[in-house]
Amino acid sequence: MDPVYSVVIPCYNEEESIGETHRRLTNVMRGMGESYELVYVNDGSRDDTPAMLDKLADGDDCVRVLHFAANRGHQVAVSAGLDYAQGQAVVIIDADLQDPPEIIPEMAARWKAGAGVVYGKRRSRAGESKFKEWSAKVYYRVLRKIAGDIFPEDTGDFRLVDKKVADVIRDMPEHARYLRGMFAWAGFEQEAVLYDRDRRYAGETHYPLKKMLRLAAHGIMSFSEKPLLWALWLGLIWLFMGGLLLLIALVMAIAGGNAGGVMRYAVTCLATGSILAALGILGAYLARVYEEVKGRPLYVVARTRGYEEENARG
Repeated sequence: MDPVYSVVIPCYNEEESIGETHRRLTNVMRGMGESYELVYVNDGSRDDTPAMLDKLADGDDCVRVLHFAANRGHQVAVSAGLDYAQGQAVVIIDADLQDPPEIIPEMAARWKAGAGVVYGKRRSRAGESKFKEWSAKVYYRVLRKIAGDIFPEDTGDFRLVDKKVADVIRDMPEHARYLRGMFAWAGFEQEAVLYDRDRRYAGETHYPLKKMLRLAAHGIMSFSEKPLLWALWLGLIWLFMGGLLLLIALVMAIAGGNAGGVMRYAVTCLATGSILAALGILGAYLARVYEEVKGRPLYVVARTRGYEEENARG
C-alpha cells in the first residue's frame, strides 16, 4: 500500500548533517501518525554520505535511497525523488536543516484542507549575508516583472505538493529545470506557510554565487520569451534615433549648415537599428519554437466528475 507522505531529501556531501536530519524528520513524521517514506537522493556525494544513507536504510524500513552515478545538481536530484515518490503527498526539503522539518505538519494540514501546493515562504533568513538577501529580493522582483506574477517571493524548493501536482511535474520533459517555477506554472490551489529559515546545521553552502546565477538564468529563460524580443525593441529605438538624426541633418543641409557629422551618426543608428530589428524578428520566431520544444502539457485537469478519478494530465 502506498504511503500517505513521501519526503524527498536531495543530498550532496552532507555527512555532517544527515544523522540530525534523519532524526528530526523521523520524529516529525512519526508524530503525524500516518504512513510515510523518506526518499534520500545521493547526488554523487564524495564524502561518507552514501555509506551513511545505506546504513539508515538498513535500520529503518521507511528509508529509500537513490544513488546517482555522478553529480547532476540539486534540481535533477529533486526531480528523481519526485519520480520515485509513491506518497499521496510529496514533501521536498533539503538535508542542511535550513528549512525546519517541524513545519511539515502545518503544510499537511493545509493540504488536507484542499491546497494542491503548500510552499514555505521565508519570514527571515538567518546566517545569510546582506548581499545574498538583497540579491534574492532583486531577483524575485525581476523574475516577476519578466515572467509574470505567478512566482511568489522569498520561496525556495521547500514545499508539500499533492500527488496530482507531482504527476504534472513528472510529465515536463525539460532538462534545464527550475522546479519552483514549474510548480507555480502547474497551477492548482497554492498556499504559503510562513517560517523563519535557520542557518545550515553544518558544512558550507552547496549553492555558491555561480550556481545561484545559473539557477536564476534557468528561471528567467524557462518562463519568459521576453529576453528574445529585447533586440527588437532596441532596434526600433535605434531606428527612431537614426530617423530623427537624419531629419535634423536634412534641416541643417537645407539651412546651409555642415550636416556631415550628424549624417554619419544617422547612418550608424539606422544600420545598427536595422540589424537589431532583424535579430528581434528572428527572436520572435525563435520564441515560438522555444514554446513548442519545451513539450509541456497543453493544459492541466485538476479534477473531473462523471469519469473515473485519474491523475491530473495535460
